[in-house]
Amino acid sequence: MLMNSVLSGTRRIVLQSTRMASYLINDGKYAFLKELGLSENNCGVYHGKWAASGPVVQSVCPANNKPIANVQNGTVEDYEVAIKEARSAYDQWCEVPAPRRGEIVRQIGEKLRSQLQNLGKLVSMEMGKISAEGVGEVQEYVDICDYALGLSRSLNGQILPSERPGHALLEQWNPLGVVGVISAFNFPCAVYGWNNALALVTGNSVIWKPAPSTPLTAIAVTKLIEGVLKANNLPGGLCSLVCGEGDVGQALVKDKRVNLLS
Repeated sequence: MLMNSVLSGTRRIVLQSTRMASYLINDGKYAFLKELGLSENNCGVYHGKWAASGPVVQSVCPANNKPIANVQNGTVEDYEVAIKEARSAYDQWCEVPAPRRGEIVRQIGEKLRSQLQNLGKLVSMEMGKISAEGVGEVQEYVDICDYALGLSRSLNGQILPSERPGHALLEQWNPLGVVGVISAFNFPCAVYGWNNALALVTGNSVIWKPAPSTPLTAIAVTKLIEGVLKANNLPGGLCSLVCGEGDVGQALVKDKRVNLLS
């Protein structure tokens, strides 16, 4: 754990202090990055619109220590906007019938499937795992979307006998509210995917704080989800994103408006 903390701290320093002129995203060899909607300068906060006010950092490829692209991080103030949008989105989303929620998650899975190889290469490039494991991680997200689709038609409760004559007890599952997800650098896509798909299909909104060293993966995933939400006239706050450092994570952890934290 200590070694991981030291390495993580060093990684953040590299992320913030590297000032190289060339970015890998501008190298034709890595054209897949732009196919994912990324650019040399990226916004790390989404809640229906992309807007961040924090410091600009660089995501660095651990294989060659070269910067991939810039990301403008979020602040605690940006988090406040995002959590309010997530709560507002929940109020609308929880009223959507479960089978319809499952259809939205299915569409997210299809978007991910269409960019499976590109996203997998990004995970490998930004995090450092081999390409096959990067693709496998994205595939896990796709698979959990398929599972959630089936779950959307089996969220049934129970009918229980009552002590009162002529009465029965009805049990019904209800959404919790806003689900917060903090993901680690070693699984920058799958951990969010497991939580996101299940939270959405059960009627919750999601706010995501990714690891400081893998913001581009989070941004690329959120851009894919954004397209699905817009196509279905759903609020972007349903899948909010706030990239940032520990202060943003602390705000999320301590926030009583977050009903479940994973």
